[in-house]
Amino acid sequence: MNDKYINIRGAREHNLKNINVDIPIDKLTVITGLSGSGKSTLAFDTLYAEGQRRYVESLSAYARQFLGLMNKPDVDSIHGLSPAISIEQKTTHHNPRSTVATVTEIYDYLRLLYARVGIPHCPNCGREIKPQSVERIVEILTREKSGAKLEILAPVVRGRKGTYEEKFKELYQSGFSRILVDGELYDLSDWQDIKLDKQKKHNINIIIDRLQIPLANNNGLSAKSKISTPSNSPSRGRSNLIVANINSDFITRLTAAVEQAGELADGLVIVFVDGKERIFSQKLACASCGISYEELQPRLFSFNSPFGACPECHGLGAKLEFDPDLVVPNKDLSLNEGAIKPWRTQLTGGYRGQLVRTIAKAYSFSMDTPWKKLPANIKYILLYGSEEKFHFDVHSKTYESNFSYLGMFEGVIKQMERHYRQTESEERKRDIEKYMSNKACAVCHGQRLKPEALAVTINGINIFQATEMPIDKARDFFNSLKLNATEQTIAKLILKEINSRLTFLIDVGLNYLTLGRAAGTLSGGEAQRIRLATQIGSELRGVLYILDEPSIGLHQRDNQKLINTLKHLRELGNTVIVVEHDEETMMSADYIIDLGPGAGVHGPK
Repeated sequence: MNDKYINIRGAREHNLKNINVDIPIDKLTVITGLSGSGKSTLAFDTLYAEGQRRYVESLSAYARQFLGLMNKPDVDSIHGLSPAISIEQKTTHHNPRSTVATVTEIYDYLRLLYARVGIPHCPNCGREIKPQSVERIVEILTREKSGAKLEILAPVVRGRKGTYEEKFKELYQSGFSRILVDGELYDLSDWQDIKLDKQKKHNINIIIDRLQIPLANNNGLSAKSKISTPSNSPSRGRSNLIVANINSDFITRLTAAVEQAGELADGLVIVFVDGKERIFSQKLACASCGISYEELQPRLFSFNSPFGACPECHGLGAKLEFDPDLVVPNKDLSLNEGAIKPWRTQLTGGYRGQLVRTIAKAYSFSMDTPWKKLPANIKYILLYGSEEKFHFDVHSKTYESNFSYLGMFEGVIKQMERHYRQTESEERKRDIEKYMSNKACAVCHGQRLKPEALAVTINGINIFQATEMPIDKARDFFNSLKLNATEQTIAKLILKEINSRLTFLIDVGLNYLTLGRAAGTLSGGEAQRIRLATQIGSELRGVLYILDEPSIGLHQRDNQKLINTLKHLRELGNTVIVVEHDEETMMSADYIIDLGPGAGVHGPK
């Protein structure tokens, strides 16, 4: 056997007839031939399948139990086989959260870039957000209404996994008495009894102090303190309420509590004002609106994280909602003819029909009138129900009895919403979903992220706008960013990774795609070329790459870009095997394997 070739002997998988072939290593080889001649069988069902089987067999017995057994291809022997990567012609991402940016990992670098050099703005007024001083936080809090109760907390853990036994012990030994863990109040003297699930994310807030804004007396002066405590010694974790002179004791105590919370939580302070949470940051805050940011972190820009995802659509950018056009697909039909599709068999008799006839009688309309001719208010009541109450007289065939009640009418959409919410049957949910369609989220308008994340910009462009650019325009944008010297130092390596990945995508002819394009909407050829571009970025060597007609769907003018990419993979020190019919690709290959002369039983022998 020659170590410069992959030697295949006696391949009989599917319609291959005991063929022998030697494929050069570190070369670009095209396998071509008639449809059904065994091209994919040789490349994927023989070469790739044997590579995968050998890889699985090299793993431990423990790992193999999760992967299952892989059948050996019908072949006598294969020598010279290196680790194989298959890049097939199919769309592999059906997750609605997957986009071109996420599957190429470009989005990870974008999140990092915006977290490090992005400029935050107030989502309300649009002003640039700057750090808040302790004095500024105290000033904002003293503007609250007279008598308001304040609870000052230090968020020492926010959305992180762990059990935190040592943290609780440390806090207790430091003199703190009470904490809030995931919204539950605990006494730190019992810290050993606080048990947390290490696999779940937790929020831990130290209660620093509780105060009440002093009440003004009739002379306009502040009330005296209800509980006498030294004004110069704010206790840690004190749970008693303090009401002091607003010009001295109160300000001193509040300032000390805010300072201490900021020191413990890296500048972040949580204040409950009459039970309503407000977040202050000694690092980032809007001077006009009082809105505070935590320090910018990459997770703020992730629509797959609760810290960054739009709270309404949970980062999907769209919501599955009931569509009136699906509920009433044929507007020419009347109610009796089944215009309301979910009720088409229920209105001729029975309970539902009796209710609708009561509505028809109350509003003087005929159930034989085509839907399109019904008044708008009647359509609305039938779909979404009424706030007005009606006197319903109902005859029950099941119990052979009559009963009456006064109540509101539940429209068909409201009824299905209730059933969808209450049912535990997946089959029932799928049946109801026939009347639902995806609509852009009314809160984020399809942008997937929280307003705070969308208000962070670089050169006036937020992260969503950056992903909406075509890939070639995005590369131009990131290549021409105007950054100061410090920002350039921080962003240099991040921008290098972003630009190199964008260049790889352009090199395989995908310059027209946007980074925000849903991965599930890509054609097979586009998905394959994206994976190809990702593999180039990994810069692996000594790998066997097997591709399935990567030129499918590619415009002829971009074909040479794809060929250059395949050659680049070869020049990195890899063996590239391409199943292909394209003449230009075949003529650019180092070797061609032509299977034939026919297909099926007339295939290669």
